[in-house]
Amino acid sequence: MSPLQQEILALKKKKNAVILAHNYQVKEIQEVADYVGDSLGLSYQAQASNADIILFCGVHFMAETAKIVNPAKKVLLPDMDAGCSLAESCDAAELAAYKERHPGIYVVAYINCTAEVKALSDVICTSGNAERMVQHVPKDREILFVPDQNLGEWVMEKTGRKMRLWQGNCYIHIEFTHESITKIRHEHPNAPLVAHPECTRPVRMLADEVCSTEKMVSYCRENPAHEFIIATESGMLHRLRKEMPDKVFIPGPTDKCACADCRFMKMNTLEKVYEALRDEKPELIMPVELREKALVPLQRMLDWSRN
Repeated sequence: MSPLQQEILALKKKKNAVILAHNYQVKEIQEVADYVGDSLGLSYQAQASNADIILFCGVHFMAETAKIVNPAKKVLLPDMDAGCSLAESCDAAELAAYKERHPGIYVVAYINCTAEVKALSDVICTSGNAERMVQHVPKDREILFVPDQNLGEWVMEKTGRKMRLWQGNCYIHIEFTHESITKIRHEHPNAPLVAHPECTRPVRMLADEVCSTEKMVSYCRENPAHEFIIATESGMLHRLRKEMPDKVFIPGPTDKCACADCRFMKMNTLEKVYEALRDEKPELIMPVELREKALVPLQRMLDWSRN
């Protein structure tokens, strides 16, 4: 462990902080985190801790989610400019106008959206429970799925439930193509392909398993194969290799590069993590009314998950 990593761990203890790192963060940040996982799981890990400060190493909407479910804790984000192409593809004002034009529409929002969009939604979902959430929506209600078109398509395929789809996407996951994935499959014919549902349909059709990042861990652990091709953001490979050092994880290539690095996720650096803990800023501040409205569809998801 580097001297800077050791300083971060000492500061964390001194400040009674918890460090959360999304699966897509760089290796050095994952190594100092208390928890590594997906955004919602991390937010609830923080809720269960007795920490006063949450340092969320991820992107902006993830820190917002942590604040929504942890209103009494101070939430820090190493780089407040770390956005998300998917979250930004659904503008809250445009969604509000859409709802006015389509009264009665039931909005299912993928958690990768802003707090303002969450506040306009009826229920939140993750890539892991989207199918289940859609099945809970009353059959007589027409659904608008926001903001990820590809995840929405996949959920429609799984449930048979027709939905209107917002035309948003993650710029990283749509860079995987049928051609680039077919090529890597030919090079590693015995390696199952595991793809995130934010990938396009031509890529999902090639996959042995389409699943969330958390499900990728359990799928690869339980599958007897020695090699796996992983079609999601590159940071996921570190977690997989750490948890299963006896297996080989091959990054799914795009047409542009050998692996997919999210420029937003990589805006967080070890130096920024240290500075955020040291200075207790930048802090994510959220109006109480917005937080309370955004909590309603999140809570509905949790309630439906128990049924």
